[in-house]
Amino acid sequence: MQGPLFASAEASTGAPFIETPVAYDAILLASFGGPEGQDDVIPFLRNVTRGRGIPDERLEEVATHYRHFGGVSPINAQNRALKEALEAEIARRGLNLPVYWGNRNWAPFLDAAVTEADAAGHRTLLAVSTSAYSSFSSCRQYREDFARVLEETGLGDRVTIDKVRQFFDHPGFVQPFIDGVESALRDYLADGLAPDAIEVLFSTHSVPMQDADRSGPRDVDWGDGGAYAAQHLAVAEAVMADIALRIPEAAQVSWKLVYQSRSGPASQPWLEPDINDVIAELPAAGIQAIAIVPLGFVSDHMEVLWDLDNEATESAAEAGLRSVRTPTPGVDPAYVAGLIDLVEERLNGTPAAERPHRTDLGPWYDVCRPGCCENIRAGFKPAAAGILP
Repeated sequence: MQGPLFASAEASTGAPFIETPVAYDAILLASFGGPEGQDDVIPFLRNVTRGRGIPDERLEEVATHYRHFGGVSPINAQNRALKEALEAEIARRGLNLPVYWGNRNWAPFLDAAVTEADAAGHRTLLAVSTSAYSSFSSCRQYREDFARVLEETGLGDRVTIDKVRQFFDHPGFVQPFIDGVESALRDYLADGLAPDAIEVLFSTHSVPMQDADRSGPRDVDWGDGGAYAAQHLAVAEAVMADIALRIPEAAQVSWKLVYQSRSGPASQPWLEPDINDVIAELPAAGIQAIAIVPLGFVSDHMEVLWDLDNEATESAAEAGLRSVRTPTPGVDPAYVAGLIDLVEERLNGTPAAERPHRTDLGPWYDVCRPGCCENIRAGFKPAAAGILP
């Protein structure tokens, strides 16, 4: 078995957890990217869908979501705020680590960020991506882009990129969701709603079933939806268990994991049920109010603002349901501190047994395992921060 590509010496052993200190000299904040004006929208969507042969006419259907907001995705502004918050937390802890920010699909691009880091003499990079769960699009695609950038820039012989573990069940990521659900349920209960008249809908981005089923290591039977679905279900269970301790009557509140933002041909199976379909069925079950929890998202980007705040909220109104959408982590202090905790795990070589996690699935791996999160349509490409393939 070949070792990881473009990894630090400590990660090159291929062990799942790196339990020896690594002298990283910079952080690479990696994100999806988004357009920042009307002229950017179609070129951005071409980048997102590169290699799929999707005509501009079809891209324009998705573009209407961005055009509704002036062609500006909120994600870049949110990442600027996150970068500043991370830098402040790093300074507070006395760590000497600059933060470079690069996107996969729009400026500032990853290649510019890595080139800038190299020019400043920073060669051992630790990546923090803005995706918490395991799937091709939320983990492996970032790793493939890291490898591609190092190959295309010619920096692979002197720059390494490791990646912090997927943080779906890190307390810093989970806490803002607990706080949001608690606030929503307390408000509903204070208004006289019975617990069994309330439904919590944990929503995340749908992905093709064939991708979902290949998410996570191949030596574990994750069930339908692979590690991607299993991780979301485990986090939702942890949130509701915490809520029941804080609000005993909330143990009677029902909840579901639902999906949103599917695309692609109708003939291609994607993870279900769709949030709007579920909402339409709830009144018949005696539900009067819902709390929509954007469990799969770290900030209020387009899929949250359009698909939840617009479409799902309209679906709730049409069904005669009260609705509230709880916050994403954004720059919540617990989330920001949690990300730097993940960085310090790697700086210090914290043993896996000492790493915090809120579900039985964690702590997740530092080095992704062989065959993890395959893109069935494109096959395996070189990927940093993991064992080949």
